[in-house]
Amino acid sequence: MGRRRRHFKRSKEQLDGLLVLNKPSGPTSADCLNDIKHQLRQYKIGHAGTLDPLARGVLLVLLGQATKLAPFLTGAEKVYSGTFRLGTTTDTYDIQGEIVSEAEVTASNGDVEREIVAWKELTEQEVPAYSAAKHKGKPLYELARAGEEIPVKIKPIVISQAEALDVNLPDAGFRVSCSAGTYVRSLVHSLGTRLGCGAVLTSLNREASTPFVLDQAHSLEEVLKEPEKLAEWMIPLAEALPHWPRFTLTEPLANLVRNGARLPVNENPGEPLYGSHGDHAMLLSPEGTPLALVEAVLQDNQLKWAILRGLWGDA
Repeated sequence: MGRRRRHFKRSKEQLDGLLVLNKPSGPTSADCLNDIKHQLRQYKIGHAGTLDPLARGVLLVLLGQATKLAPFLTGAEKVYSGTFRLGTTTDTYDIQGEIVSEAEVTASNGDVEREIVAWKELTEQEVPAYSAAKHKGKPLYELARAGEEIPVKIKPIVISQAEALDVNLPDAGFRVSCSAGTYVRSLVHSLGTRLGCGAVLTSLNREASTPFVLDQAHSLEEVLKEPEKLAEWMIPLAEALPHWPRFTLTEPLANLVRNGARLPVNENPGEPLYGSHGDHAMLLSPEGTPLALVEAVLQDNQLKWAILRGLWGDA
């Protein structure tokens, strides 16, 4: 039997768009979404890139039709600032875990600064045992809590920038720009291992989830206290991928897209539907309503805009 489509209850308060949330440290990302979901009656809700309970900062909350954009936002680069403490290790690699070991710190400020900058040389990392990564369908954290053996999982990462901030041993601050899915607490743990004394993450702030930054974010407290402002604070669906070009179609072309047709790619720079192989774009109706996300692909030796995700209708 085919997979049954999941239907969401659409309340009259349901909005369609993106909310840049400043997640507080403490609750899980799911806790924050559940508060918005039930208190503001936003029953169709999702996010693009979860944050650990310890972490705060930019969490992209997707409402209504914007939940369709999750795959196109989740993989973007992230920017974090944070702090760690040398001389201690925990089972979760952060300060909220159970202490595993303690050791004397013999490293100098210069040693720590060099090791932070050296993150840029890393191309892979070990996935923490306490993480949502799965093994045979089960999250690793469930296996860890049950005392079962945790398989070693290695994942590729890209660190584009890494700098030391305030180093006052045994504590140190940092800022790092990294690929989506990078575990910052694993970066800290591996740094502590290289220095021979261990280290734990003590705070983490996501400053950016490309292309959105912390200055655009609203706190969970204000969102819940002032529900009447949610529509004002929300980024409309048509503007939720600001780094993608947008093309407004004529009604005949819009009808073709609604029927799944591929449109020819214009090879003249600056013209409507212009692009090159592999480019992404958002197509809009004559009224400015998002119709589809598309990618320029080769078909019969001709570049065409192929639909990645339809945005019309409530599906």
